[in-house]
Amino acid sequence: MITLDSIDRRILVELQKDGRLTNQELADRIGLSPSPCLRRVRLLHEAGVIERYTAVVSQAALGLSITAFARLTLLSHTSAVVDEVEEKLRAIPEIVEAYLLAGDDDYLVKIVIRSFEAYEDLLRREIRSIPALASIKTTFAFAVTKPQSPLPDPSRG
Repeated sequence: MITLDSIDRRILVELQKDGRLTNQELADRIGLSPSPCLRRVRLLHEAGVIERYTAVVSQAALGLSITAFARLTLLSHTSAVVDEVEEKLRAIPEIVEAYLLAGDDDYLVKIVIRSFEAYEDLLRREIRSIPALASIKTTFAFAVTKPQSPLPDPSRG
């Protein structure tokens, strides 16, 4: 694991706000010259601290007005079943995030889709075909009160 200093943390904050910053813009924002800034960004990437760069796309612009969170519970937890479930979850494009849980439910999945009818179809066609599925509990989000935001600085406590 890499040890992050205050400059590394400032780089990460700025890149999480805007991953399209040029090296010069990033260097200016953190008060470093371009060469050492680029070297640090490369090291953060090589160490796996920066996993990837991506664009945040508007759901509304794509007509994807429904966000659902489904909690899935399995009947069986054998390695083969868990592997098959996770493979199936990763293969469904409408599932944009999936988490293995501790507690009463086994998985929490975030589903983004165009309509309630499309969700029902997805449920019937894809989700109910997940092996060893015991239950599905769905909650629909009305609005986003805090969009995905930068990760907190672990040095803050």
